[in-house]
Amino acid sequence: MKKTFLRVCLVGMTMVTLVLTSCESDVESTPDQTAKFDMAKIYAHAQTLGYQESDIRIDNFMYPDGTSEARIYLQDDAAFTEAEFLDFGGLEKQYRTNNLVSSANRTIDIIGYTGGSNALSSKQRTALTNAVNNFNNLSGSTLRFRLTFGTNFNTQDMVVYRQPGNSGDGGVAGFPSGGRPFKFAQIYAGMDDETTDANEHVMTHEIGHCIGMRHSDWFSRQSCGQSGESAGSDGAIHITGTPTGYDSTSLMNACWPRGTNGEFNTNDRNAIQAIY
Repeated sequence: MKKTFLRVCLVGMTMVTLVLTSCESDVESTPDQTAKFDMAKIYAHAQTLGYQESDIRIDNFMYPDGTSEARIYLQDDAAFTEAEFLDFGGLEKQYRTNNLVSSANRTIDIIGYTGGSNALSSKQRTALTNAVNNFNNLSGSTLRFRLTFGTNFNTQDMVVYRQPGNSGDGGVAGFPSGGRPFKFAQIYAGMDDETTDANEHVMTHEIGHCIGMRHSDWFSRQSCGQSGESAGSDGAIHITGTPTGYDSTSLMNACWPRGTNGEFNTNDRNAIQAIY
């Protein structure tokens, strides 16, 4: 990843708990990790969604308490358990996923983690406060976030925490499942050296994934200088009132340039207000 960009990838789809990752990993699948999964079934399902075997890898996903478990990563962007992946039906498109937060779960208790090496720094706590305000300040939105800081994340709907084992400039999260937001949003250790606004950008982006937002430039990944993400078998469904082409200033683009202010642009706001 170029230091001028922050890549935030997605993980979490239809009736599944996915994970979004902001940097491409160099970690390869190990035999003992792969052995935990029925890879033949996983590859076959990937093909029905329009993906190739090369789009699949196995890697670990860390939780706030430092424990981890192997997950299936799709195009280095989304991470699933095996059951979640086999239930996965594809991604939808200023752009959203198939899964959203249900009307019964739109008051979201979110905690910034403060324990051990996974603790957010003082700068990052300010950034998380600003990120939550980005959502709470959306006029007419039915989403409401209630932010606290501490270590008791088990009772919370969402937890934002530092991932000390990844030096990338980004983070990883996922998409809603069962009408509830994805719970875990990791912020990589490389963000320690970034500005408050950059941390706000990454956190807002990851929270956006947790409530079902997809990359605005999924079709091209133009913000990263890449060629795009597969839409899967369901294609991509455009959110009314937002561009169908490249929106260079969207906070939900796959990569961000230096100098970001960490704020939604008009199209980001319109997209979230349209679905919530």
